[in-house]
Amino acid sequence: MQLHLSLPLSAASGLNSVPATLSFNTKFTTQIKVKNTNFGPYKYDAGIVSFLYQGATVGQVSIPKSKAEMLSTKKINVEVSLSSSELSGTNLGSEMSNGVLTLNSAAKLTGKVELMLIMKKSSTMDCTVAFDLSSNTLQSLQCK
Repeated sequence: MQLHLSLPLSAASGLNSVPATLSFNTKFTTQIKVKNTNFGPYKYDAGIVSFLYQGATVGQVSIPKSKAEMLSTKKINVEVSLSSSELSGTNLGSEMSNGVLTLNSAAKLTGKVELMLIMKKSSTMDCTVAFDLSSNTLQSLQCK
């Protein structure tokens, strides 16, 4: 099983850095992919994708309980809202003044693959996302 984040389906809106406060608020649509490489369907439970800045959560989105058919990829479109309003004690100001905002996203899904036997499987996602603040665009996306 593999989880993958695709950014963005729609351009980030409101990725605004306010010079006096050096904060951000943004909303965008993206796609989460659950790739099933097994010869049986993968039924997974609901999960959460967290977006983090230096380990602090700046946004979350829910992945509903569903199923990825055998040897296929389930695509889930989600709307993500990110905000730095709860951050304190970080170097957000210096990073944003450099014009790039780097976030991590992480998720874990647990479920079962139905073959002749039922096997419990989990899949994880760990991505690093960099936004270019001057153009409000995605600069890079790397997932493990």
